[in-house]
Amino acid sequence: MDLLLKLYLAFLKIGTFGFGGGYAMLPLIQKEIVTNNHWLNQGEFMDIIGISQMTPGPIAINSATFVGFRASGFWGSVVATLGVVTTSFILVSLANYFFTKFKNSKILEHALKGMRPALVGLIISVFLTMSYDSYRDFNSIIIAAIIGFLLYKTKLHPILIIVIAALLGIALYGIVPAVSS
Repeated sequence: MDLLLKLYLAFLKIGTFGFGGGYAMLPLIQKEIVTNNHWLNQGEFMDIIGISQMTPGPIAINSATFVGFRASGFWGSVVATLGVVTTSFILVSLANYFFTKFKNSKILEHALKGMRPALVGLIISVFLTMSYDSYRDFNSIIIAAIIGFLLYKTKLHPILIIVIAALLGIALYGIVPAVSS
């Protein structure tokens, strides 16, 4: 199959079946990018998640653009990005129509309430999956604890949090050798 078509279809699948936004979509993105198509390895996948957090825009679109470019240059990034947004564009257009028409529907309200716990479960799944690859030594656990504390106790801007994490990484990995757990 032509690589551009394969990129489009893979990201169309991600865009179609990846409900709940970026974090909830991560298991599907990971499966398509790393497991099914081998466009990136697990470490590279973790890197694009970090890059996606530092750049404006949703994780799915950023990862589509990045992976598409890695796989097939400029046109790969265009095709993958179009693939991931096609279904959303169609669904948002339809949703706008139906939400306006049925905005007072109890069925719609209950369906949305039912989806919330499932999305939390998807996010927890991503956390656990990424934890296995992220927390490989004591230094990474220290960084996670400090950043978690800062996120919980302060209202620091996310960009500042990312800079602090990077500085902690430089300090802990550049000065203190990693201690295997």
